[in-house]
Amino acid sequence: EPRLEESGGGLVQPGGSLRLSCKVLGHSSGFDTYALMWGRQAPGKDTEWLMMIDINGGVKLFSDSVKGRFTISRDNVQQTLYLQMNSLKPEDTAVYYCATGSIKGQGTQVTVSS
Repeated sequence: EPRLEESGGGLVQPGGSLRLSCKVLGHSSGFDTYALMWGRQAPGKDTEWLMMIDINGGVKLFSDSVKGRFTISRDNVQQTLYLQMNSLKPEDTAVYYCATGSIKGQGTQVTVSS
């Protein structure tokens, strides 16, 4: 089954931007056959699923908390999923995960703080 690896997290000031990446590794079928999602988990809270991109590039938003600030995209040639995060807020602090079906990566920490 495929393995997901997130990267790009870090410490950023409020109002700043980050771009997260997610590589899909070890897959037997093509990268472009997977619908992919981004989610996050803040300390003490359940996982919040943010948005999904399907195999045709169609996007579904699950959480209004990131509407207009976060953008999901995929590069089927680079076999990478992205999450562009702008206008970051302290409440965006969380471990961010990419996922497909029941498979989830180990996550990358995003901390928004001055």
